[in-house]
Amino acid sequence: MKKILVTCLACTVAMLAAHAQRPIAFANPIIPDLVADPSIVQFGDTFYCYATTDGYNQGLATSGPPVVWQSKDLINWSFNGIFIPSAAKQLFWAPSKAIKVGKQYFFYPTINTHIYAAVANNPAGPFVLATGKDTFVGSDAPQPLVKMDGPKKTKGIDAEVFIDDDGTPYLFWAQRGASKLTPDMRGLAGDIQVIQTKRGGYSEGPIFFKRKGIYYYLYTLSGHENYVYAYQYSKVSPFGPYIFPEQDIIAKTDRTAQIYGPGHGNVFAIGEQYYFTYLEFGRASTNRQAWIDKLEFNEDGTIKPVTLTNEGVNPFAVKNLTLAVEKVEASSVLADYKVPPIKDTTLKRVEKYVPENIVDFQNGTRWMANTNDSLATITVKLKQAQKIKKVENYFVKPTAGHAYVLEGSLDGKNWVRCGGHEALAVQSPHIDKPNQKFLYLRLRFLKGTTGLWEMKIY
Repeated sequence: MKKILVTCLACTVAMLAAHAQRPIAFANPIIPDLVADPSIVQFGDTFYCYATTDGYNQGLATSGPPVVWQSKDLINWSFNGIFIPSAAKQLFWAPSKAIKVGKQYFFYPTINTHIYAAVANNPAGPFVLATGKDTFVGSDAPQPLVKMDGPKKTKGIDAEVFIDDDGTPYLFWAQRGASKLTPDMRGLAGDIQVIQTKRGGYSEGPIFFKRKGIYYYLYTLSGHENYVYAYQYSKVSPFGPYIFPEQDIIAKTDRTAQIYGPGHGNVFAIGEQYYFTYLEFGRASTNRQAWIDKLEFNEDGTIKPVTLTNEGVNPFAVKNLTLAVEKVEASSVLADYKVPPIKDTTLKRVEKYVPENIVDFQNGTRWMANTNDSLATITVKLKQAQKIKKVENYFVKPTAGHAYVLEGSLDGKNWVRCGGHEALAVQSPHIDKPNQKFLYLRLRFLKGTTGLWEMKIY
């Protein structure tokens, strides 16, 4: 069978000189995949992002398998395998961050539209449901903490966990639900509370944290492109009474920057600097991505409106040290996709799937082959032949798994295998270490979605 190589201006990109050190072009979105409801927490020198896996194109009727993304610098993220095995084939949504109690880690995912407690000995898992009975079948199936049709008109999704300075644990969830947790973190304790807010209407994605003695409660309103985050604060307790600031909307769509619908996320800090992570709705439906921007405060403790940016944050001043590329060619290119606006919205986004997207240092762009391209390949030509130490491939839809062959060449005609694997692997990135001198690299897909977010060559 013949392989057709499409070569055109749209399929090539001229790059800077070899060995050039260039800053990351954009840090938003942070993760090279479609994910939503990000909750980020740091343990030791590692950040963990617990999130919903999007991109399965059936709305909320399905979800991707649960994975936890990890990073040392908030720029380069990876995962390896499923981190809560019992939920691999369940409807898995909107997990809380993990929190350490004693020597164990607890987190609270939404599984099959109910909130459960899960526990592990490591923040990367594997987690089991806190009953220890890691199954959803039979009379011994674990029981949810909050069901979809929750008490007092709350809704059993979107958990947020918080432990106060005195060691008392709390759980918050959609439609303003809240309760203390039992000391063992496995059940609700005391009466269910409904947090009183300045603004009514449907609400989800609660965020809760404490800073300088002040409790902050953030909640979403509306949805889709029209998502906004409002907040209020208390100097008394997690249950209030609350103070309602006049300027309480802190995040909303920025149509000029074309950043749409900042929704369910969380707040975390590095030292004294706080960050707001959130889903961005600009691809519509369940095709969202995770973003981070700074969260800043006024002298009186009120929160400043968040400036949503494409640049994002780079607190550790990470620089790109990858090898310079002269051009990228692909066997085919999927046609452009214009994101359809939803009723009463103004989405203006067109996705282009050109090959050069894999070397643009942006997690929001990707190359995709035509769906009928059964022999999909993508070829990179470096600026000059040199020893390649490492190649990181960030595939599209990585939670479904990939198998591939990586080959190298000095002349573009004679090829030597230098990486890849035939077995389907669920991870991102897929890393190869050729330790050989090449001018060209060629990746051939064997299994999995034929697309790449990024290829990083060192």
